[in-house]
Amino acid sequence: MSWLDSLRVTAYSVVVMAALAPVTLAQAQSVGTSRSGQSLGDNGMEHVTRVVKPAGNVMAHARCEAAGPGEPKAVGALPHISAKLTAGKPVVIVAFGSSSTQGYGASKPEFNYPNRLAAQLRKHYPASEITVLNAGVGGEDAPEMMKRLQSSVLDPHPDLVIWQVGTNAVLRNLDPTDTVHLVEQGVVRIQAAGSDIVLVDPQYSPRINERAPLASTMVRQLGRVAALHHVAVFSRFAVMRDWHEKLSIPVEDFVIGDGLHMNDWGYGCFAQLLANDIILSVDQIRYGGDVHGGVRRYRPL
Repeated sequence: MSWLDSLRVTAYSVVVMAALAPVTLAQAQSVGTSRSGQSLGDNGMEHVTRVVKPAGNVMAHARCEAAGPGEPKAVGALPHISAKLTAGKPVVIVAFGSSSTQGYGASKPEFNYPNRLAAQLRKHYPASEITVLNAGVGGEDAPEMMKRLQSSVLDPHPDLVIWQVGTNAVLRNLDPTDTVHLVEQGVVRIQAAGSDIVLVDPQYSPRINERAPLASTMVRQLGRVAALHHVAVFSRFAVMRDWHEKLSIPVEDFVIGDGLHMNDWGYGCFAQLLANDIILSVDQIRYGGDVHGGVRRYRPL
């Protein structure tokens, strides 16, 4: 029996309108680096076209859902953005990170995760003006990100910062302790500015799995920072591992040919899970309940 049969999936259609595209920050979506550190210009986009496995077939059949019975449902510790969405006020979200945030591997810009997240939230909260700024720059990790934290993250005065970090540090064999120390400094500054935070750890993929001990340490230490500072963490590594190990989805169905970046379906499911958890947090504000409650680990819903 195939994994599609075992999941008893139904058709999954995706409609993305150009009007729902998020605002880019300093042309962040069009600027990136390849594995060699070179700028992703026209040649880079040709490379994307070659290595991206078309996700159309997967997206047409596979639903983004829980790995199985007993998976905990996440409740986001996101009081600031939840209060604003509950009141129908405008919100600003900054998607901060590297190539996974920029959207390397997506077949079209509208299929990167910030665009998909914007579409999901705008559909669910039509009364709120929702702005999602894509501040992803390929090839970066904590040292480079901290240099632009003020301009890319703090200056837009976001209600929520989604910070994807740690992948390139693992690929470079950098000490996770050094990375996490910088992330902790950034978290303190973002919290002082009054923004909610979701930390996103490295992806589960062949190139990251080549450095499994280092990746595990990075995931664990980012979780420690989240716990210490009472911010949310999306365990992307665990979620993607569950897609493969619990749902029996082949890795090549959610990771492109470079063995590292997600494809359209992977980004779409990532965005859906984030949106679902933001909605849960809003519901806790709306209907009462413990919103803060420490660290919440995001899982497929």
